[in-house]
Amino acid sequence: MDAGRRIPVRLHGGFVKLGAAYFSNIELVFYRSFIGLIIMYAIVRQRGGSFATPHWISHLWRGLSGTIALLLFFYCITVLPLATAVTLNYTSPLFLTVLLMLVFRERFHAPLSIAIALGFVGMVLLLHPTLERNQIVPGLLGLISGFFAGIAMLNVRELGRSGEPEWRTVFYFSLIATVISGAIMLFDRLHPISFHSLLILLGMGSSATLAQLALTRAYSTGKTLVASSLSYSAVVFATLFGILLWGEILSVSSWLGMALVIASGVASLKLAPRH
Repeated sequence: MDAGRRIPVRLHGGFVKLGAAYFSNIELVFYRSFIGLIIMYAIVRQRGGSFATPHWISHLWRGLSGTIALLLFFYCITVLPLATAVTLNYTSPLFLTVLLMLVFRERFHAPLSIAIALGFVGMVLLLHPTLERNQIVPGLLGLISGFFAGIAMLNVRELGRSGEPEWRTVFYFSLIATVISGAIMLFDRLHPISFHSLLILLGMGSSATLAQLALTRAYSTGKTLVASSLSYSAVVFATLFGILLWGEILSVSSWLGMALVIASGVASLKLAPRH
């Protein structure tokens, strides 16, 4: 995944934060997924690909876990500092490592256990400021979003190993997320779309779809460590966007927590067994 493909990952969270001024987190998930669905449908048709798949169950699990992660992640972006929300969601490699160890019934050797433990110490440090601002619920929801994102990545990995192309995986995820968020929207207030907010939605949907394609390809082809390591650049850019656009100032413990989460996430994937 080259630098050009990493740019959408960095922009996505910023667009969501901008869109929160106009829409609810449910609406943002719907528009992000619906725009992605249209883009993926056009790509599949242009390539002459088929939507038929024998892996319905895996797609369903990937879609459900990914949608839950997305709903929680978008909510956290609207109420937490952007860097905090993004980092909590990016605890997914830690959860993915634990899930891989459990699925393949591997033993947690000392270096891997230490890496995972440091990651959870980083989570506590990152959540500490939210306790002081009575934001513990959004903080925990952000952590849960990372857990479900880890489940989604495990399913992406297995779909790739089954020979499923990344565009089909992203298409069905967008479809499931669109249906679920659209159904929830029926019970929520709908906000009008202006020209300015439409540009934000288009930027969010297109950047998210490109990022999904790149990350799905990386995870499904076995380049999990490379994908996770490079995707952590999103945390750095989320921090810069938060400071420059919203004046978000992070505490020393937050910076230390972010560093621990990133380092342990990369280390745990490197130390995890290769299957």
